[in-house]
Amino acid sequence: MADEIVNRVANSKLITIDLEDFYPEGERVLFDISKWLNQGLILREKDFRERVKNHNWEQYKNKFVALTCTTDAIVPSWAYLLIATNISSFSKKLVVGNLEQLETSIFQDIINNLDFSQYQDKPIIIKGCSEKSIPETASVQLIEKLVPVAKTIMFGEACSTVPLFKRRK
Repeated sequence: MADEIVNRVANSKLITIDLEDFYPEGERVLFDISKWLNQGLILREKDFRERVKNHNWEQYKNKFVALTCTTDAIVPSWAYLLIATNISSFSKKLVVGNLEQLETSIFQDIINNLDFSQYQDKPIIIKGCSEKSIPETASVQLIEKLVPVAKTIMFGEACSTVPLFKRRK
């Protein structure tokens, strides 16, 4: 009679956190206001306000939007704020910055809203590989929240983890 193969990982108390599981669906859009500037550099208030007024803001419905200016133009703060007053009622999330900063902000919100009490005194693995783009800062933010509650924290896969933290007894 052959010995039965037992999956010790599946039977353990290890909890795997895969940040990809929290990845919100929705298109990420980079809104470059330089296209609304004269020669990509000069903001003419009247022309700018006219573009804002006539723009189809509904196209950003349920999208994550990063407002940016890809030229070296000096853009007054009110320009971003004027766009925000129009786009924010449609978009899921709006930031000033690039797509990486947008993704970081999205995950910061997600992590800040997680209930970490479920990880109290538990061994945790933060899954290392993902198919979606998860910002590095998301893992760091996750660690900040887990260290006060977790018994141990590891990184990688259950079959080969890198130990990161172990609470002292």
